[in-house]
Amino acid sequence: MKERGRRSYEQREAAKRQERREERRQMSGRERKAAKREDRNQAKKERARNKEFARVTYIFVTLFLVMMGYIVYFHLMRSDEFVRSPYNQRQDSLAERIVRGKILDRSGKVLAQTKTRENGKEYREYPYGDMFAHVVGYTARGKTGIEAVENSALLTSNAFFLEKIQTEFKDQKNIGDNVVTTLDVKIQEAAYDALGSSKGAVVAIEPSTGKILAMVSKPDFDPNTVSEEWEDLSSNDDGVLVNRATQGQYAPGSTFKLVTALEYMREDKSFSDYSYKCRGEIKAGSNTIHCYGGKVHGGVDLRDSLAYSCNTSFCNIGSGLKVESFRKTTKELLFDSSLPSDIPYKKSSFALRKDAGPAEKMMTAMGQGQTQVSPYHMALITSAIANSGTLMRPYLVDSVTSHSGTIVSKNRPDKYAELLSAKEAVQLKNYMESVTDYGTASVLGKAGYTSAGKTGTAEYSSDKEKDHSWFVGMANVDNPDIVVSVVIESADGTAKAVNVAKKVFDAYY
Repeated sequence: MKERGRRSYEQREAAKRQERREERRQMSGRERKAAKREDRNQAKKERARNKEFARVTYIFVTLFLVMMGYIVYFHLMRSDEFVRSPYNQRQDSLAERIVRGKILDRSGKVLAQTKTRENGKEYREYPYGDMFAHVVGYTARGKTGIEAVENSALLTSNAFFLEKIQTEFKDQKNIGDNVVTTLDVKIQEAAYDALGSSKGAVVAIEPSTGKILAMVSKPDFDPNTVSEEWEDLSSNDDGVLVNRATQGQYAPGSTFKLVTALEYMREDKSFSDYSYKCRGEIKAGSNTIHCYGGKVHGGVDLRDSLAYSCNTSFCNIGSGLKVESFRKTTKELLFDSSLPSDIPYKKSSFALRKDAGPAEKMMTAMGQGQTQVSPYHMALITSAIANSGTLMRPYLVDSVTSHSGTIVSKNRPDKYAELLSAKEAVQLKNYMESVTDYGTASVLGKAGYTSAGKTGTAEYSSDKEKDHSWFVGMANVDNPDIVVSVVIESADGTAKAVNVAKKVFDAYY
């Protein structure tokens, strides 16, 4: 039937064409020309209609593809952000039906839980008060920290279905899932106590997995009383609500000499033959740069330069470095780049210009230029050095469980990036051991574990009288268990970052 219909259509069209040819033969020359013009005009109109139809079709296809692309992007990249948003009204409806779950440390100690007052009103309790304020966060006046990141999980109940039926029958709320973190109360407490009344931050990471063991920021606040003290907290000049561990931006001081040493190793393959005569000072344009404390280190190689944190030696190295290559190395170490982080952070910056003169290059090489970095970022760099050049993706949540302990989901260690080669990492780690063996962090050399690290002093005032104290390092050097990054603002000479790190290492072991 279909074949017969097709033949019939073709026959009709052929007959029409024959009829048009017969009509043309009977026309005068002028009439034939007019008919041809009409045909051409008709053809043009037909082509114009086809083009318009094609244009509209392309527009709709493009819009459809854009819409589908955004749906895929939103599902993969933004859905969690939307779910976690404090402006997502769906969360309010969940809170009406589900008791917010607990946040626990890695051994099961409660860091946050929901309790009920005598009047039946629920409230969030933080048993450790100020100690976990920034990393665990709060739920009053918006949500921060892990409370924000895991908002959806905490308001989801994976209780046994018979239990859910029973609670629904009793018109009671289901109990939300618990979030088990990678944080360790013992290590967090050691870092918190070691900082004392100083402003600053401490980050501790397990380099082989990326587990964040501790994250302390001071000054702090009591998350139990955020609502009552909100006006004072939000207007405080010290920025108590800022998580200095991830959002603080500091000159890295001499900890940046690790980066400078790496760049020098890449540019000069004979770096092991490096030697320099330190006289305690060096000219940088119209300025004179001194070694810290006016010390004169004499003859030093690259190892000694790092161990003694010799400013003049690193100024000498920095003056000869290639700016573009230096910038490339810092980019590979995640400067001016996004960082792997579950909680808010600020990007670090490496601001050495292409046309930088010797003085600027010298200052940058010793960590006193325009470079800005967070303690968290320095912990990531140190973790990569400790882990043979590989940075594992850092994470704060080990697992999500039902309130009865059944595992709902679990995070696994995941490689993030190769920040440097294994050979480079081994060499830097070897140099860092000299810092703790006989250099500026020799206090760690007397501990019952092996260690490696780098101290730093960062000037931040125009009169150069005020310093931030830095330390980054690792313990159990052959197979590092823990990496620590410490910054103490306005260190007074007695508050040393290396002493804080030692107390954290001691607590771990």
